Amino acid sequence: MKDTTPTQNPTVTAAPFGADPTRRLVIVGCSAEKRTTGQPQPALDLYDGGCVPPLRARLGDAPARRARIRILSAQHGLVTADTPLAWYDRPLDAPRAAELRSAVRHRLVAEFDVDGTPEEILIIAEPLYLVPLADLLALPARPPIHWIPDHADGWPHAATILDRWGW
Repeated sequence: MKDTTPTQNPTVTAAPFGADPTRRLVIVGCSAEKRTTGQPQPALDLYDGGCVPPLRARLGDAPARRARIRILSAQHGLVTADTPLAWYDRPLDAPRAAELRSAVRHRLVAEFDVDGTPEEILIIAEPLYLVPLADLLALPARPPIHWIPDHADGWPHAATILDRWGW
């Protein structure tokens, strides 16, 4: 039986160059640091803390891969990299994390119904962000999930996974 336990230290093996980006998914937690702007910005461009800047630098100009990035926002729930968001100040707390769980589950199920379940998922988010993602973690047929709990300093580990994916 295939082990699909979320890992913090995955074995890194090379993926074929140009591996189909639609078969992978990146979910990143939002950050308190945001670009100050008077106009709504695409989510990936709004957040400016943690691992978002290096993620944006690496994948922001690659439309097929950018389309496979989701941001878990304390204010807006699970959004795409290109969802326009205005600046806000709402940290994720335990009650809000629990409140987001149902909407996040419905969003992921709808996406998986249309696009298929990803072959692998990379989650870069602090532990509290796993609460809204709990139903994803509980799927009996869930794909391998790589969890990096250190949003601020976990980028080298995330980059290793993205390298293996050919991203």
